[in-house]
Amino acid sequence: MQLTIKPYHFQEIIKKGYSLDLIYLLMLVQKGHSISDLCEESVKISSLHSTLIRKGLLTDDNKVTLSGLGLLTFLDTEEQIKLVTKKPSTSVAFDTWWKAFPGTDIFEHKGKKFNGCRNLKSKKEDCRLKLSNIINEGEYTIEQLVGALEFDVLSKKNSSVASNTNKLTYMQNSLTYLNQRSYEPFIELIGTKILTETQTTFSGTDI
Repeated sequence: MQLTIKPYHFQEIIKKGYSLDLIYLLMLVQKGHSISDLCEESVKISSLHSTLIRKGLLTDDNKVTLSGLGLLTFLDTEEQIKLVTKKPSTSVAFDTWWKAFPGTDIFEHKGKKFNGCRNLKSKKEDCRLKLSNIINEGEYTIEQLVGALEFDVLSKKNSSVASNTNKLTYMQNSLTYLNQRSYEPFIELIGTKILTETQTTFSGTDI
């Protein structure tokens, strides 16, 4: 596999603090090569791998992020354009997600009031960074993440009404919810359309 870098490409990647060996390692991952053995045999390569993750070009499970794909796409261009390495803007996206996340486990739903004792929103700026990283992975859109969250909360509220027990009190705090990727099963449910709001309204299932 060849790495062809034109002079203006080289100038741009140096400005952004990238090295050629860093880019080559990213290309290996993008082409589907396993780099675990390389990392085990070389401290330098292992350090490069960590740098790719730290710079948001690679995920922890070795998937090229949107930023990483943007860098590799830049190297394929014939035009002399600027290299933009910023992560996708998530300011508005985060505000939408943060607003959808319940502040406490106190709520009223379908005419029933439920008392609670927990604050569910935690470490806002850490959540902002985590959500940005999740979106940069490229696997899920903000629409899917918000939809999954709303589906999760609605399911817990419906289950609370059916069982007369506050199920929202078992909701993870916002940062734990993101760190443990608790949205994933709900994205799958919404994506496959196995469940609908009508089906779950009085199912009594403790989701």
